[in-house]
Amino acid sequence: MKFSKSQKLYELGLVNLVGAVNSPVRAFASVGGNPLFIKKAKGSKIIDVDGNKYVDLVLSYGPMVLGHRHKKVQKAIHKALKNGYSFGASTENEIILAKIVCDAFSGMDKVRFVNSGTEAVLSGIRLARAFTGKDKIIKFSGCYHGHQDALLVAAGSGLATLSLPGSLGVPEGAVKNTLISEYNNLESVKKHFEKHDDIAGVIIEPICGNMGVAIPQNNFLIELKDFLESKGALLIADEVMTGFRSKFGGAQELLGVTADITCLGKVIGGGFPVGAYGARNEIMEKVAPLGGMYQAGTLSGNPIAMAGGISTLTELKRQNPYKKFEEIGAILEVILSETAKKYQVELVVNRFGSMMNPFFTKSQVTNFKEAQTSDTKKFAVFFWEMIKNGVFLPPSQFEAWFLSSAISEKDMKIFANAADKALLAVSQMEN
Repeated sequence: MKFSKSQKLYELGLVNLVGAVNSPVRAFASVGGNPLFIKKAKGSKIIDVDGNKYVDLVLSYGPMVLGHRHKKVQKAIHKALKNGYSFGASTENEIILAKIVCDAFSGMDKVRFVNSGTEAVLSGIRLARAFTGKDKIIKFSGCYHGHQDALLVAAGSGLATLSLPGSLGVPEGAVKNTLISEYNNLESVKKHFEKHDDIAGVIIEPICGNMGVAIPQNNFLIELKDFLESKGALLIADEVMTGFRSKFGGAQELLGVTADITCLGKVIGGGFPVGAYGARNEIMEKVAPLGGMYQAGTLSGNPIAMAGGISTLTELKRQNPYKKFEEIGAILEVILSETAKKYQVELVVNRFGSMMNPFFTKSQVTNFKEAQTSDTKKFAVFFWEMIKNGVFLPPSQFEAWFLSSAISEKDMKIFANAADKALLAVSQMEN
């Protein structure tokens, strides 16, 4: 497999792009080598500029749940393009998509469309503060909620302390109202409430996807929601990754909770830049023009994104692929686990429906600290062997993999063959 054209584009991109990329994870920094440049995709496959074809388990980090260029989505987008690209005014499709989304979430009466998951989250947090009249927000170490200043933070030496900025350019004042807790540790949340009486809410990925896949244990989410209700604080669910991934709606319902505010993105635009935040009426009526919490965007509700979202969700509801996702996900999980045993490689596989990934560690992974026990050097070897054998993965140990409804039995055989060669290479690295 050759990557010469990707290499040339990388060198060319270094001139006018930062690191030749527009998002850091694409830089392949954690796996070595240079980024692959993609030319096109169709169905379950993605093809790079050198003509290499891969089974795609990145899927634009989740939204291509039907696979790439689904014919019904393609048709809807072409139809919308004929009418114009952007109007800066309201369209009927905004109302149609809003109803589809609200009907899919039991705790959502109204929704506001924005342009990205980051924008959805920063607006959702502003809304929580507006509704409660309180300032502080708790987030969990290892959960990523976009690149806004207030959430670009890392845990300090203690769980009950104020966080420190996790990025250059983020002043301490920007994170003074952000507190860090440990995922799956309710006591770490309670400690903050013992010290602070101005906590507006807690933001959480119901299923973590940015420390790798981590799943709530022992009714953690249910107990968290009950505790927050007792304190008059809100639960903000970041379902940018998980929305419409494990059911037609949110992972929160499968986990037995109803968030006060839900943030969405990815699939609801069918692959176009989109985000949304929604809640029950009494909360959403705080948002302008009904209330005093201001949030706006010229491209919000973009007609092309709305057409892509409507067609994607309509087809997704028709297909109802979630049982298939569970079955295929379970097979891939077994392939990884059994192959790792075959080659005596320490491996833990975490999966929730159509989201999954392996960790090169012998301990369970239920939070960021445990995720960091994974051997990233082994993952780098594994990653490149999977690439060379036709499987496109996120270039990071700490990113979820995704399934699409376009995946076939042939694709699964390609995966099994690649996993065998990749884990063999890891085992040889150990010796």
